[in-house]
Amino acid sequence: MKNILFASLLIISLLAYSTESDSFPFIVQDIKVEGLQRIELDLALLKIPIKIGDLVYQKDVTNIIKSLYELSVFENIKVLRDDNILIIQLKERPIIASISFSGNKLIQTDKLQQNLDILGITIGNSLDKAALFKIERKLEEFYSSVGRYNTTVKAIINILPHNRVDLTFSFTESVPAKIYQINFIGNEVFTEQELLSQFKLNVNLLWWNILGNNKYQEQILARDIEALKAFYSNQGYIKFKINSTQVSLSPDKKGVYITLWIDEGLPYTVKEVRFQNNFIEVDDKFKDAIPFKYGEIYNSSLLRHFEEKIELILDERGYLHSKVQTSIKFDDQNQEVSLIVNIQDRNRVYVNNIHFFGNYATKDSVLRREMRQMEGSLLNLALVDMGKMRLYRLGFFETVDVQIVPVLGTEDKVNVIYKVKELRSGNLNLGIGYGSESGINFHSGLKQENFFGSGNHLAINVKINRYQKNIALDYREPYFNLDGISFGGKIFYDEFEALAAGIVDYTSQSYGAELNWGFPFDELNFFEVSIGYTRSNIGNLSPYLQVEQFLISQSNNISSNGLLKINDIAMNIAWTRNNLNRTYFPTEGNYQHAFYKMTLPNSNVRFFKMQYDLRQYFPLTKNHKFVLLMRAQIGYGNGYGKRNNKDHLLPFYENYHIGGFSTLRGFAQNSAGPKAVYHDFSDSNNGFYTATRRPVGGNAIILGGMELIVPTPSSSNTLADRVRTSLFIDIASVWDTEFNYISNIHAGKEYYYDYSNPLNYRASYGLTVQWHSPLGPLVFSFAKPIKIYQGDDRKFFTFDIARTF
Repeated sequence: MKNILFASLLIISLLAYSTESDSFPFIVQDIKVEGLQRIELDLALLKIPIKIGDLVYQKDVTNIIKSLYELSVFENIKVLRDDNILIIQLKERPIIASISFSGNKLIQTDKLQQNLDILGITIGNSLDKAALFKIERKLEEFYSSVGRYNTTVKAIINILPHNRVDLTFSFTESVPAKIYQINFIGNEVFTEQELLSQFKLNVNLLWWNILGNNKYQEQILARDIEALKAFYSNQGYIKFKINSTQVSLSPDKKGVYITLWIDEGLPYTVKEVRFQNNFIEVDDKFKDAIPFKYGEIYNSSLLRHFEEKIELILDERGYLHSKVQTSIKFDDQNQEVSLIVNIQDRNRVYVNNIHFFGNYATKDSVLRREMRQMEGSLLNLALVDMGKMRLYRLGFFETVDVQIVPVLGTEDKVNVIYKVKELRSGNLNLGIGYGSESGINFHSGLKQENFFGSGNHLAINVKINRYQKNIALDYREPYFNLDGISFGGKIFYDEFEALAAGIVDYTSQSYGAELNWGFPFDELNFFEVSIGYTRSNIGNLSPYLQVEQFLISQSNNISSNGLLKINDIAMNIAWTRNNLNRTYFPTEGNYQHAFYKMTLPNSNVRFFKMQYDLRQYFPLTKNHKFVLLMRAQIGYGNGYGKRNNKDHLLPFYENYHIGGFSTLRGFAQNSAGPKAVYHDFSDSNNGFYTATRRPVGGNAIILGGMELIVPTPSSSNTLADRVRTSLFIDIASVWDTEFNYISNIHAGKEYYYDYSNPLNYRASYGLTVQWHSPLGPLVFSFAKPIKIYQGDDRKFFTFDIARTF
């Protein structure tokens, strides 16, 4: 465009010059420059390639205009002659006083300004009208590429005094052009519908196809074409090609017709897979990774996964960032391919040192004992990543980053650097909190997950709320010996009021102690054994139907004042498998925990309980912003042996309950499930039964949940790892396998059903927000029941502190 503008200026100048003189050459006796406002005269004279006394030819006029135009500050240039005086008339470009935008909904204003800055269209600069024309066309071309063909972009210039202008870019955005039709020409093997299923662009979209798009966009079409090529290649049509693509615009520019001329080719099978290299020994691990057998259809997707597996094997053997490329040799006559796997020659790399940074409170030895990559050995990226995962699982660090840094002056040594950001793993607290389920609570204690940086756990806690008073001392040393066996123990005292916790009335006062040992089986699996003693005094016993048989079996342990005194020695065996990528707010992996608890035969109450818990996280996006959480729990308990000719049963204080944040949101704590049934003899010899709405729980439980974890609206990057928002569905059932259904219920029938039937489940849905605040973990839950029974209490909003899962 500059050439066109220059030519017009040159013609004007030559015409002006020819009116003054028709003869060349002449000697310049003086030079006059007119029209300068902001530009210094000396700068203009320096650019003029003529001096007083020079002999001027007609070509020199052209050179003068070219030289001055190079300054990019003049809008018009005229060269005139008055006798032997050379007159240069200049019109300076106006200065941009302001820039504004209107009508731009698709493109953000800051993005537009960034592009203008690159082109020099900024406030204070001179205005280049040729550049404005280019910008208009480029913007309209962009809108056309996203299917908005009728969009216009105009640069409006408003003249101001003192040779200044206001510049406004006015956008008239059109609606996206719809796809009227997509045609395939040349497809014989696959139907048009099968090919369209590979496209995000489409004509008629079903209501559930949220990923589809019936608005034309050039970039999406390009991605769809690549997806179509991958589809054919995965079916063995490795020589598939698209001969031509035509996009036709409808006369009203509101729709497009897309036509693809394709050549499917023929399907190829795999003849062989051969490794070609000079520096590694191909063993069974390489061969086992081969996804093809002789005669199988070629699949490019399987080939890519195969190459990634080989690279992982090489990474584990010290070949850092090795590249694997597979070349394809065609046998067109037999429609076969030979795959030749080429591994780039690289030196094996050894670990020189492992360094830790950011662990100001935690000792180096605590981090180092979690390492599986050893110094001086071959670099194994899988072991390096395992070290990162193990540091996350300690729960001491908010973030863990790892870097592989070459050692200067060497080709085969690297340093592994772990950078951690510590969490506050310990605190001394004294305060008052509130939970919608626990009410006002008083809490006090010393808790140190990383005791003096040793990695040991120490906690002294006092907790008081409306239904519980508890004090406990807990200590655990995770590395009691060099084999990683842990040892710990706790002592506790507890008072509990069931009625205040939403359960049928009883009170409990207990104290006890426990010792536990942990045994790591491998990197993911951990076993734990514990043995403990508990002394319980239980009062305010309510002889409802479900507990009568248990109380008869314990009649020898009931004092004259009705107090049930229990001495239990229990043994626990537990298994944990932790494959989560972090302790707080994990986004990938699974956590499994199973335990079996049994009181020893010399205990007052003989019972057992077993339970299995599962949490599985599935990242739905590469950046783990969207994650699907599936969780489940199955539990069962019962008594064993007999006393007083009555079978031992699971004691009522060990029953499972549902309702509340940790089991079933949308329901009040412990409110759902079987209710107490009373046998009343006041009006007849046989008596009658009355059902109530007082929850008693059951000896069996099954619950599940599904949560979609989504980015928290308006949360900054700083809070991204501290705030979690999720949409959930909870479902749970608790039942009593020992309950015998009674049909003659006299009162409270609305609360009564067969409490031994596990199909009497509850369900709810809602929203939960969890925040690791400076005060501790805060949990806000909004939920609504979708399956509920009479007697269950709804709880739309719950708020709690220091409980997350």
